Order: sequence, then C-alpha cells, then structure tokens
Amino acid sequence: MKKTVLTLSAFVLPLAMSSTVLASSVEQTKGSFVDKFRQLDEALPTPNVYRSAAGEPGENYWQQRVNYDIDVKLDEKKRRLTASQSIEYKNNSPHTLKYLWLQLDQNIFKSDSIAETTKTFKSTLNSLPAQKPAKLSLGELRRQQFMSDNELGYTISNVKDDNGDELRVTVVDTLMRIDLNEPLKPGKEVEFSMNFAFNIVEEDAVGARSGYEHFEEDGNDIFLLAQWFPRLAAYTDYEAWTNKPFLGRGEFTLEFGDYDVEITVPADHIVSATGKLDNASKVLTRTQRNRLEKAETAKRPVFIVTEEEALENEKEGTDKTKTWHFKAENVRDFAWASSRKFMWDAKGYQQGGDEQPLVMAMSFFPKEGGDLWKKYSTESVVHTMEVYSKYSFDYPYPVAQSVNGPVGGMEYPMITFNGPRTELQDDGTRTYSQAEKRFLIGVVIHEVGHIYFPMIVNSDERQWTWMDEGLNSFLDGVAGREWDPTIPWGVEPRDIVSYMKSENQVPVMTQSDSVLRLGPNAYTKPAAALNILREVILGRDLFDFAFKEYAQRWKYKRPTPADFFRTMEEASGVDLDWFWRGWFYSTDHVDIALDKVYQLRLDTKNPDIDFKRLRDIEADKPTSLFVKRNREEGKKTWVEQNPDITDFYDENDRFTVTNKERNKYNKFIKGLEPWERKTLERALEEDKNYYVMEFSNLGGLVMPILLELTYEDGTTEERYIPAEIWRRNHKNVQKLIVTDKNKPLVSVTVDPRWETADVDVENNNYPRRIIPSRIEVFKKEKSKAKVSRDIMQDIKTKLKTDEEKDGEEQQ
Repeated sequence: MKKTVLTLSAFVLPLAMSSTVLASSVEQTKGSFVDKFRQLDEALPTPNVYRSAAGEPGENYWQQRVNYDIDVKLDEKKRRLTASQSIEYKNNSPHTLKYLWLQLDQNIFKSDSIAETTKTFKSTLNSLPAQKPAKLSLGELRRQQFMSDNELGYTISNVKDDNGDELRVTVVDTLMRIDLNEPLKPGKEVEFSMNFAFNIVEEDAVGARSGYEHFEEDGNDIFLLAQWFPRLAAYTDYEAWTNKPFLGRGEFTLEFGDYDVEITVPADHIVSATGKLDNASKVLTRTQRNRLEKAETAKRPVFIVTEEEALENEKEGTDKTKTWHFKAENVRDFAWASSRKFMWDAKGYQQGGDEQPLVMAMSFFPKEGGDLWKKYSTESVVHTMEVYSKYSFDYPYPVAQSVNGPVGGMEYPMITFNGPRTELQDDGTRTYSQAEKRFLIGVVIHEVGHIYFPMIVNSDERQWTWMDEGLNSFLDGVAGREWDPTIPWGVEPRDIVSYMKSENQVPVMTQSDSVLRLGPNAYTKPAAALNILREVILGRDLFDFAFKEYAQRWKYKRPTPADFFRTMEEASGVDLDWFWRGWFYSTDHVDIALDKVYQLRLDTKNPDIDFKRLRDIEADKPTSLFVKRNREEGKKTWVEQNPDITDFYDENDRFTVTNKERNKYNKFIKGLEPWERKTLERALEEDKNYYVMEFSNLGGLVMPILLELTYEDGTTEERYIPAEIWRRNHKNVQKLIVTDKNKPLVSVTVDPRWETADVDVENNNYPRRIIPSRIEVFKKEKSKAKVSRDIMQDIKTKLKTDEEKDGEEQQ
C-alpha cells in the first residue's frame, strides 16, 4: 500500500521564530550518545538471598542482635560518667566471628584522634599574611582551651567474658576490637562485660552531639548524654563490619536489641531517657504520678514537674542520689538527659492500633524554654507522629520526647535534643522571635521524625547520610506544611536551585565525610527530589503507596540505597532508573530551555488554496528599509516609469496556479484510499493549529517537561511530557503540539510553578519576557585600603567606663 504524506507549512506568525525549514534533531554521531535511561541495575549490587531484586529483604535476610545491661552514675561536680555494662551479642549471620568491633565515639575528642589531627584551617589567608592577618575566632580558642584543660575520651577496663576471663582489646581511634576467647559460630551468643568512664564535654565549648551546658546565673547544668557507651558496630551482609572511624559528620548504624539501664543522678534531678520508666514509684512523687496518669487523656499537655517546682529545684542542690531505671525493647541506641532545671510536661497520643495504642509525648525544658516550649514542643511531637504514621507505620514505642539543651538538634530512639529558647528581657519577661518559633516547631518535627528514619528504618548514616536526612527532610516537609504552609520548610524544588547550579558539589551518593556541603547535599537535594517524584512524576497515590511499602518492608531492618530504589520502582510500577541516576549519582542540574516555537498549518494539497496562503505569507513580510525610504522620497521604480513595457509576469507571479497543478491535485485526490480521503477531509475541516516546539536540555539532568499553554482567548492549559522524551537524544528534542482551530497560542511557559528545580526560569518563557529586577542607588565610599592609624591623635582618646559604654549602647 502506498504511503500518503501530508505536509505542514511553517507560517511567520507572532509565535513563530523562523519561517525556514524546521531544524532536525541533533544527529547522534559515533561515540557521542549518552544514555540517560540506562538501567541502574548495572551499578547496583546484584540481588541475592539477603536482598531481593524487588528491594525487599530476601528469604535469608539476617541481622545481628545486641542486648545491653548498663549501670551508670553521673558525677555532677566533676562532670564525669562512670559505668559498668554487660553485653549479650547474638550472631545471626552465616559467618563465624573471631572478634567484635565496638564504637568508641567519645574518643573523637582525644587530641590524637583522626578527627582532630585532620581538622583543616579556614581563614582569610592570602599571599601577604603579614599585611592581612588570618582570623581565629574566640569560639575556636575556647574549644582549644577546653580540650587542652580536660582529659577526654574513654577509660576502659575490666573487659571480661561471662566466665570472668579477660578479653584482649585493641583500640583503633574511635573503634575497639575485642578478640573472643572462642570463635562465635552462627546462631550462637556471647556475653561479656566492661567498665568505662569519661569526662563529659562542654557542648557550647566543643561543639558536639552531646555534653553539658552550664548556667552561670543559677550555677546549674543540663546534661545531654548520647553516644556515651561503648556499643557494637554493625555487622552487615553488604559490608561485614561497618568499622569506619567517627569523624564527626557521618553518624552511625547500630544493631537492635533490648536495654536495661539504671541511671544514678543527684536526687533533685529529673531524667528523660530512651525507654519506659520502670521504677516511677521510687523516683516520682505520688502527685507527679497522678499528673502523668491525667496526661494520658488530656487535650493539652499536663505539667508533671511545674515551672515553680523546677525553679525550687534550681535553688536546692543535694549530695543525695536517686537511681532511675529505664527499659527499652527493640531499639538501636540509648540516650538520656538529666538536670534539676527541667520542668516536664506530657500529653497522651491516642493512636489506636494493636502495637502501641497509647504513646506519651513529653517535653523536658528549663525556664529558659519559656512559653515557646510550653505551647509548641509537645504539640509538635504529637503532630509528627500523626503525620509520619500515615506515610510509614504506627509509632511503635511507649514514649516520644523532646528535650531542651545545648544541642541544636539530634535524635535517638524515643528521645530528641532540641535547642531553641526564649530571650530574657529587662522587664523580666521572656519573648521569642518568629524565627525561634519556626525553628522549634521545625526541629522537633525533624528530630522526632528521625525516630522513624533511621531509628526504626535502620539505614547506615555513616555511609549514606541522605538515606536518613534526605528521606526525613522530605517527610518533615510534609508534616511541616500540614502544620503551617507559610513557614519556609526548605524542601521545595526552588530551594535547591542555587546549589544545583553551583560548582561546589558532589553526587548525593557520596560518603558523608567526603561531602563538600552536607546541608544541601544530604538534606535539601534528596528531599526536593522526592518532592518532585511525588508531586510531578509519580503522583501522590503511586508515590505514597511505594514509600509506605518501603517503610514497612524495612521496619527494624537495615536498608541500602538499592533497596530503596528497587522498592520504589517495584511498588509504583514505574521505571525510575533515569531519575535515581540523575539526581543521586550525578551533579547535573535541571535547565530545560524552550528555544523556538514554530506555528504550522496543514497544507490542503489544493493549489488554489495553498498558493494563496503562500502569497499572503509573502505579503506579510516587512518592506526593506531601502524600498521604504525610496517611497518616502517619492522615487519611482523603472517599472512604474515605463508602464507600456509589460509581459506575462507582470500579471502573474510565482504563486499563480495553473491547470497543471490542478490536474495533479485531482489525480492525487482520486488516488486516495477511502480512509485516506476521509482522514484528509476531516483534517482540513477541523483546520487545527500545529506547533512544533524545540527544547534544549542545558543542565544535563533529564526531567519531564511541564507546559502551560496560554491561548488567544485568555484561557490556559497544562500539558505533561514524560522524561522519556529525552531517551534518544538528551540534548535537544522537538515536540508537536496540536490545538483546536479556535485555540491559537499566544505564549508557552515551561515549568510555570517551578516544580522541577529548573535553575534558569528565564529561558522557560516563549516569547521571552522582560526580566523583573531592581536597582539601588548608592554612594561610593572612599577606599580605606591606604588609610593608616593616626596614633598621635588616637592616643588622646579617653578610656570609657562601663557606664559610658552602656549609655552609648542604649542610644
């Protein structure tokens, strides 16, 4: 059967860029083709009996289990912890282990640690340091002095097996190897014990994930204790021992187990900890226990320790002690906080379900927390659980806590450390800024969200920081915008644009200690990517189903990036290899430009119609400047001056139709198959608008093309072109857009709501728009480069008293 070809004619109309022949797609020459849709399985680990190709735990999946029994004492005056612990280690792996590795995170503060000896110096040094001195902050000097004045790191002793025999230990920076007296075979357990102690760092001085904070005005401290006990490093199917040194940024991955912890502190201290309080009758008054029971069903938080009681505690001080006993089941870590400054409020979260129908949301904070903490901390804890449970699983633990102290934000099972506070004013009141309010709500949501990821979905933070920070930032953005969408949560695609186009970046899949800019790399970029995946590419139904499937598959287990990628594809039914490759394995950015729009009209093949159209196009071309000025000057052409000399072509032009063309047309019509003639007649009757749009991928990252079409009648239409349009040419593509006869286009915009993190929205508009900006008037300052000190004059200056300084500050 012959093939009938109809042509589209390019017209020079307001939307068109050119009337020349349409540019063809860029030819792919040998060696230049880049397949942005190449299957990612080539880069991912091969599926096996431990981790399936579907992204779920395999039939032989295993992970170790570690139980801890710890007795710890806080020496408040010396700011020192002393403890003994016994550990039960269950080898669920198929391998025989001759030794165990433990993490000694407190050793990061030793002067000879890898973290300390590899710290780099950042300053304003240039080629003339004598003329322009380097800068060293008082904060850095304070840090150096504290670390010089205090002996830091662990003291470990009495490491013995359950028979009382000594075990050989070898300390390697922030790790310790224990050589077992007998190899630990698969399925077997080993028990051992040890004593340990260390001096607690001052968090404000050192900058750490835990430590103490001292309050000069009342002489008291807040102690936040985390990464405080020697604990087993993870032993995994994908890496064996995860014994990377702790350098401060990459956090940790640990084994699940049960904890039995007794914490001895000054008798007037209030303690918050991972787990459920097992001896409330011994450490709480009857009134406090009654308040705690009332809080279970209260609409708003109930104070267990009131502000007045906390203020009385601040005044006291005691040599007596109390021992708080906490038990926690199936957790991967344990943290706690202690202070006599704490007030304590609580509210029951009635989530229902069979696993944990009641969760006690609680906050612990000093008077410095003020109304900010009273109003928003515990409520934020409850809100987080309400939202996160919708997208993952019910909160499985009995308590969820927010504790105020020197750490700005950190998470551990059932407990989080959060920093924002109020400001004491001269009139004795405490106020807070809008920024502090937003910070508190945001940090509580984020850190409590971490109890889900990675404290339950146990990803390896030291290797892949984005797996907990990025996924959690995405979900805290969901929870945050459900709290108040006017707060800038930093997870929108527009929030990552400046980073995406910067030179100072590495792929998201970079190990955390080597990441150049951790915030945008591990938090914002993956969060924005998942936001785009949910809202633009998959849609909420597919994304939410797949994400929840991932969370539930890997609850209490240890996923890798491959497990996440594979689960999201397998559960959504969408091939996303191009997305993971671009967003997580490259530093490409999104910059899709709309270069040209051709407006075309279907040729009728009837010469009497088509030649007239061509003549009209010719007539619409602008007159040349030469001809225009000659006419203005009244000059006549030769033809006008000699009208008696004419021929055939003065009456006929190249658009004159002859019977030859008409005969050809009639023959064409007669030769059409019935279906061809019917198709042509319908197309001519509908007379639709045909637009060919040329797009360039300037950023390298392939993405869907989101179009907003604006029509002559003022209406708009959105069209979605999947990313697969780039599969054969990732640099340039053309797309035919057809609209009804009565819907001619006047403008086109790519990504009109900035949903794809496009770094240059100005090349997204066609026709191009005038770029709005501002200009500011300024007065040129005199250069100070050559100004010298006038010591002869300056020496006459009177030294100001403190009263004079205060007076100037008030002015």
